[in-house]
Amino acid sequence: MKCLIYTRVSTDRQENDNQIAQLKEYAERNGWDIVDIITDVCSGGTAAEQRQGLSKVFSLANRKKFDVLLFWSLDRFSREGSRKTLEYLTRLDAYGVKWHSYTEQFISSCGIFSDAIIAIMSTLARQEKIRIQERTKAGLERAKRKGKVLGRPQSIDREKILNLRSQGLSMRKIAAELGISAPRVCQIINMH
Repeated sequence: MKCLIYTRVSTDRQENDNQIAQLKEYAERNGWDIVDIITDVCSGGTAAEQRQGLSKVFSLANRKKFDVLLFWSLDRFSREGSRKTLEYLTRLDAYGVKWHSYTEQFISSCGIFSDAIIAIMSTLARQEKIRIQERTKAGLERAKRKGKVLGRPQSIDREKILNLRSQGLSMRKIAAELGISAPRVCQIINMH
């Protein structure tokens, strides 16, 4: 069987060399010929159409360029929720392509319980994404409570700061009025 390996990492900083090595070894142990290795660098919640690598996987599958898709785990394949993930796997089935999760051996189109297990696993992957979002939101709220200004840096009109200063306002009052920190006001005033 011709095998295509698909991997996904969330950021450029993540390494997937170990995953690729283990996936290659697994494919070879099963007598599968590796035709390509495709990697996306993006969030698992990004739609397939927006992932260059996954779009290529579906294009190659549609043209019958491989027989089995091998990926590390379901959450490396997709975190878009059970409906979308099942849609992707069903799409591969429609193209006549089998699929297999390396770390979750029971998630395979060859297994008799694959539909039930896939629904459960993709829901868990979606829940993990929600937990990450909740942790991120909590962290942002904590930073706000500590006075950190979030978002893009605002363009600050130096002339306005100098004008407020000439009116006798303190650094803190200027900072409060403009929604920036007092050290930032000092920095802007001292710029040449």
